[in-house]
This record gives sequence, structure tokens and C-alpha cells, in this order.
Amino acid sequence: MTQRDLWNERYGQRGAVWGVDPNEFVADRLGDLSPRRVLDLGSGQGRNAIWLARQGHAVTAVDVSDVATDQAAQMAAAAGVEVEFIAADVVVWEPEAESFDLVVLAYFQSPEAMRKAIHHKARRALVSGGRVFVVAHHRDNLEHGFGGPPMIEVLFDEADVAADFAGFGIIENAKVVRHVEKDDVVGDALDLVFLAVKPG
Repeated sequence: MTQRDLWNERYGQRGAVWGVDPNEFVADRLGDLSPRRVLDLGSGQGRNAIWLARQGHAVTAVDVSDVATDQAAQMAAAAGVEVEFIAADVVVWEPEAESFDLVVLAYFQSPEAMRKAIHHKARRALVSGGRVFVVAHHRDNLEHGFGGPPMIEVLFDEADVAADFAGFGIIENAKVVRHVEKDDVVGDALDLVFLAVKPG
């Protein structure tokens, strides 16, 4: 079964898998930005992309699941915003170089080699002075946090993301706590938040 098939099956089984509101760190860290061209890689059902479009940004959102992008397009239409949703393998799909002011990667889970390739893609897509925002499950979440993927190979930490975006001006690179209440279970997840500016 391909990655597209796996995610299509997951998104096809129920409604909004991650909810309809944006990730709390996306909303908090990016809420004050002036309108700009945004690329959301691994956009899923579009909760962050739609929220960003509501803030006035011109958003392109890419995800491997055509089920998810179809659902996202319907939700965007219902919200009265325009987002360019693209169903494509993010590893293969190539954005035009230096064509975005902000790249968002929210909980994109991949092994190290793939993560580095995708982060390189984000670097390339940004204009000089553009920003990259990454929120991910922190490596420490596996043993000390709540929820998240159980595979260490798809987790990373501050040193990893700083190396991937070497040369960028780091605004924030920190382990943060995200309080989770799901299915009557409560816990604190450990996430990684990274915001940096491409030099130019």
C-alpha cells in the first residue's frame, strides 16, 4: 500500500482527523504576519491553510492524499476563502524556487533522509528574507510526552532542525508543551517549534 493509499484510508474513515481549528502554535506564532505568499507542505485536511487564507495570505497547500485535499477544498469553499490545494507527493513535488514568503511544515512525519530533503525543498522555495515555520513532535515526546508517533526514526529535536536550516536567522527553536484532551484522556505532548528567516 502506498503512502497515498494509507492516508486516503485514514482521512476517508472519519471527519476532521485533527479538528478544524489551526494548530495552536501556528495561530500564535503566525497570527501577526502581514499578507504574504505561503506554502503549506503536508497540509492534510487544510486546517492551517484555511486559517492562513483567512488572515489574508495567498496559500498553496500540498498533501499526498487526494481525499484530504478534496475535503480541504470543500471546507475552504464553505469558509469563503481561496486556497490552491495540490494533491501530490511532497517528496517528489517541486515548488518554484524563491517563490514563497513563508513555508509551513506542521507535524510532517518522515525519516531523517526524507526530512532533510523536504527541509531543503522549503529552503529553496523561500525568497530571501522569507520565513520557515516548523512544528513537530519532539524527539523527547516518545518517552516523556503524550500521543504522537511511536517511531523514533520520524522524530527530531532542536539540533536537527537547526542543522537542516543552517545559516538561517533563528527566531525561535524550542521544546514546548501542548496540552491534549482527547477521548477523555488528558496529557501533555512535547512539541518542537522552529521559526527562522532565510538570509539574503
